Amino acid sequence: MKFMHFSDCHIGGWRDERMGVLGLEAFKQAIEQSISRNVDFVLIAGDLFNSALPPIDKLKEVVIALKRLKQNNIPCYIIPGSHDFSASGKTMLDILEHAELLINVFKGEVVDGKLKLKFTVDKKTNAKITGILGKKGMLDKKYYEDLDRSIENEPGFKIFLFHTAIKELMPDNDKIENFPVSILPKNFDYYGGGHIHVIKSKNFEGYKNVSYPGALFPNNFRELEEFRNGGYYLFEDGKITWNPIIIKEIEVLNFNCDQKTPSQIEKEVLEKLKEVEVRNKIVTIRIKGELISGKASDIQLNDIFGILLHKGAYYVMKSTSLVKSKEFEEVQSNVSSIEEAEEKVIKSNVGQSSIKNEEELIRSLIKVFSLEKQDGETKYEFEKRLLEETDKILKD
Repeated sequence: MKFMHFSDCHIGGWRDERMGVLGLEAFKQAIEQSISRNVDFVLIAGDLFNSALPPIDKLKEVVIALKRLKQNNIPCYIIPGSHDFSASGKTMLDILEHAELLINVFKGEVVDGKLKLKFTVDKKTNAKITGILGKKGMLDKKYYEDLDRSIENEPGFKIFLFHTAIKELMPDNDKIENFPVSILPKNFDYYGGGHIHVIKSKNFEGYKNVSYPGALFPNNFRELEEFRNGGYYLFEDGKITWNPIIIKEIEVLNFNCDQKTPSQIEKEVLEKLKEVEVRNKIVTIRIKGELISGKASDIQLNDIFGILLHKGAYYVMKSTSLVKSKEFEEVQSNVSSIEEAEEKVIKSNVGQSSIKNEEELIRSLIKVFSLEKQDGETKYEFEKRLLEETDKILKD
């Protein structure tokens, strides 16, 4: 038996179109590799898309790729993830399943208050596949709590797909809510995971091959730094191997700004650029440490970006979120709450411009930026509300 397992494609997730193209390309390459490797079937453990209703152009490309699988008689078994499942229950996966391009294996019924899952049987291998979808806020927990565990006694080769965080496989520094591996049903031969973007496969007593393949393509700055590429697990006659999908090379540049000025850091970055080849690469620049003077926003990287793009870099990203400033520390020290810190910042900066009612304006803007997303409100609606409230304050 041979199958491919990947997850967290998040197609449509990158805001920048150049990066979004790469995420889609990774999906296409995974499909082509499954065909060239002549796998029996493909498993996708959630978050094929980044939203329940993805952009039409991205959907079209996914349909074309899935048709390639169908033409080569390779079934695709999937569960919805927390991103491609909406609160209303609508998901584009339903349409793709109706078009017979994939099969959602999260199927079952509630009998006497218990969720009785049904197996989808692969016709070629007789593998029995089931799973539980992922929901935002770990709301899928109730499905596990109400699960009829009689499926643990089902004979044959069994696969369980899940899209949730398992404590024993979590990165040490990740604080998202998680569950012990015991929340999963026992006695399956393979557990195909998604949701947390780590690359790990481990055996536990009663649980064989609990596997997270990571994102199919890095989803953010940190993942580009840490993983460089995404990939998938290949299961072949009991042996599991992780295989990378290399779309672009990543050039990771790190700089320590301890006891340096913004201009010194700029000079250091420029010197480093003379040593590296960046043509057609994604370049990440991370600066961290404590400046001897100035603040993170004083580090001018626009010219550096221009140099990198002129040298042929495909895309350039930066992060100065870990830069500390002595000026900032002076304002922040000796405060016991966020409110007190805000008050100190306001008092220390009011009067430095010609804006009328400056203090009142700052307080009103802070209040608006503290608003939270309401239940049922989409991201677009929330951002629109914030902009409208901000515009109203500025006009007044």
